Amino acid sequence: MIDRRSFVFSSAAFAAIAGMQPALATEQTETAPALPSATLYARDEEAYWAAVRKLFLIPADEVYLNNGTVGSSPHPVLRAIFDAFNQTEQMAQADPEDYPIWGYGPWNEYRDPLAKFVGADRDEIALVRNATEANNYIANGFDMKPGDEVLMSDQEHPGGEQPWQLRAKRYGVVVKKYQIPLPPKSPAEILNRINDAITPHTRIIFVSHITTVTGVVQPVKEIASLARSKGIVSAFDGAHVTGMMSLNLHDMGCDLYTSSPHKWLQAPKGSGFLYARPEVQDRLWNTIATEGWEEPQLKAERFQRIGSSNVPMLAGLRAAIELANNIGMERIEQRHRKLADRMLAEMTKRGAESWTSPDASLRCGIVTVNVPPIKRMDLENWMWQQKKIRIRGGEPSKLRLSTPYYLLPGDIDRFLDAFDEYRRRT
Repeated sequence: MIDRRSFVFSSAAFAAIAGMQPALATEQTETAPALPSATLYARDEEAYWAAVRKLFLIPADEVYLNNGTVGSSPHPVLRAIFDAFNQTEQMAQADPEDYPIWGYGPWNEYRDPLAKFVGADRDEIALVRNATEANNYIANGFDMKPGDEVLMSDQEHPGGEQPWQLRAKRYGVVVKKYQIPLPPKSPAEILNRINDAITPHTRIIFVSHITTVTGVVQPVKEIASLARSKGIVSAFDGAHVTGMMSLNLHDMGCDLYTSSPHKWLQAPKGSGFLYARPEVQDRLWNTIATEGWEEPQLKAERFQRIGSSNVPMLAGLRAAIELANNIGMERIEQRHRKLADRMLAEMTKRGAESWTSPDASLRCGIVTVNVPPIKRMDLENWMWQQKKIRIRGGEPSKLRLSTPYYLLPGDIDRFLDAFDEYRRRT
């Protein structure tokens, strides 16, 4: 049992430590390096990216190759989050009815920059917590009857597929799948498989823009056009896309789109969005209901009415968008492709079987290779424990290697050297 004296001491120590944390956080972000100037990029591209790398808290001796699961929020994003916490938690809002509770307001100061960044309008965007939440809105809210079909690929993330499997088990809708080749050689190869799988019962095509299994960039603009020509709704899981590639939802022409910017945009964990084209918003029921759920004049905003949530994460999301805009999405996408192309070339030189498409339009910042007889989990553990290199893959021998823009050529060399060493050992 803790005696009173110990309790008082412990409480005082805790209070002192707790009081230090904001100061330490503020000091760390205030002394962080600034984004390098565009003139440095023009003069020395690798020096520019080396300076960008210093914005991230990932230790210099660590190589991180798993943005496909989650990205690392850099200093400007963390600073925005800390500042927002400091401001909101004072409870000093000008309006006595105003509180920092995400799920009861329009939050246009965050929706507007996001909508512009992804090529949409404010009233088409709902702020949610991740792609899985948005995917559940679609799967549970889209009007369907028993026997109606949803068509998806065989490479969907559980957060995209399982909401539909629940709907199938509970309400009798049918989940149909087409197979993506390993690797697909052309967009037509994917489109033909989708077209062949469509039946008179297909009501919605729900597929990943970039698949989680192999990182293939599916031809979503063509898929959306095909769906519309047949009176079918198109919905895309874009968890990997925001921040990896330039994105324009209006140009894409899809009906519904979801994303988790915490991956490639390096936004805070717990920030995501649902896009709903105005023409389909009335076909989607709210499946989280609070004030405003039956007010169609709110448009997409009614899908972000989720109750209390974390406003400072939205400030971090806005800062992540600002950072990406300052670097330039064209520059970021080019960097992703350059690093991935090098990784793919080096791994295929080593005899790896490429599951990444030879067609440049079907790949970007993720390289997937099969390396039997290596057991990927044994390799993953060894890489981290012995070399401080983080990778991910799938059983038994698949490696999925992400190449975020802050990755340096020396980081790729370290991974390749480690891979060669491990292969010699086994």
